[in-house]
Amino acid sequence: MAKGRINKSSVDATKPGTAEFLLWDDKIAGFGLKVTPKGVKTYLFQYRLGGRAGKTRRVTIGKHGALTPDAARKEAERLAVLVSLGVDPQQQKQDNARKAVDLAFKGYATRFVDDCLKVRWERSHKDGEALLRLYAIPALGNKPLHEINRADIRAVLGKAKGKVATSRNLFAVLRRLFRWAVSQGDLDVSPITGMEPPPLPVKRDRVLSDTELKLAWQASHELGYPFGPFVRLLIVTGQRLEEVSALEWHELEKAKATWTLPADRAKNGNASIVPLSKLAVKELDALAKRAKRKDGWPRKGFVFSTTGETSISGHSRAKTRLDREMSKLKEKDAPAVPHWRYHDLRRTLATGMQRLGVRFEVTEAILNHVSGSKSGVAGVYQLHDWGPEKRAALQAWSDHLDSLLNDKDTSNVVTLAERRA
Repeated sequence: MAKGRINKSSVDATKPGTAEFLLWDDKIAGFGLKVTPKGVKTYLFQYRLGGRAGKTRRVTIGKHGALTPDAARKEAERLAVLVSLGVDPQQQKQDNARKAVDLAFKGYATRFVDDCLKVRWERSHKDGEALLRLYAIPALGNKPLHEINRADIRAVLGKAKGKVATSRNLFAVLRRLFRWAVSQGDLDVSPITGMEPPPLPVKRDRVLSDTELKLAWQASHELGYPFGPFVRLLIVTGQRLEEVSALEWHELEKAKATWTLPADRAKNGNASIVPLSKLAVKELDALAKRAKRKDGWPRKGFVFSTTGETSISGHSRAKTRLDREMSKLKEKDAPAVPHWRYHDLRRTLATGMQRLGVRFEVTEAILNHVSGSKSGVAGVYQLHDWGPEKRAALQAWSDHLDSLLNDKDTSNVVTLAERRA
């Protein structure tokens, strides 16, 4: 049995032979270097628990090259301390391997949604699930729960930078997940403990006036493709920015004039059917012609793309250009258009629906909200999808926009109730 100090000189000097060779360190009992006939050098640690009667065991520290002799020595020292405390390093290694599988964040997040959110957050579990799916899982992947630290949490929150309400809700879901993990005995301490939550969002009530809406529509034509038609579809459909910008042709059906938003693209995880009004169909017809489609609409690819492979980005730059074009188009003596965001177009549509006499439940269905009348017990038993009502409401909104764009008299808004009468 060869003995000596395991260091860079001795490791480099050890050459392969016809049989496996072992060099044991003369300072740390059990610390060894194994050299195979093929020249593979591996650091290991050999130990015995329970005195002389205990079974001799070995754990692999790692291969030379991936580890330096000094790094291997430090690990051997750590393992020796564990053995002195009665801890089995081999068992600990197996436990860590199990944790890496059982406590991988992606799978654990699914378990958390099923066993905790759906029970404790019955009304809003889908929103929590969507936040984990869109922000946390892409950033954390299969990283074991016990290896996640504050830097990882900051990286997740960074993906929602600029979205104040989203950041705060995401923080709340992550905090609940790690608290649950602690309560389940899967984690000793939550990495979020002591972290300050993102600031409260400033309540927004910005609604574009009819004049501003007309300016936005007209100015969008100065942007060209892809952001011009993108802005107009935001206005006419009231759907979310991410959902419209990543719209794919296969989600659209011209014969039925519908857009089927799949669950995996919806913010709240709920699939939604969006009826397409005449203005929406007109925009999509123009986009189909741009795609050199002679008749009908394409069946694959992104509706808005500059690469042909990915959906559009650069929304902020496009919004700056849109604001500039709106300023050019407004009347000289008119005041400057107050700041607004893309998301305000959803609030503008909702407010417009109210003016048109659209039922609250129908507006909620158009916006694909799960709240109010569709939450809790009502959400279980109220299964009507408001399809015909949504189509009538979106067409009424389209007619209102058409009246604005063609300078028709909109001083007397005709509500849906009046129209039915």
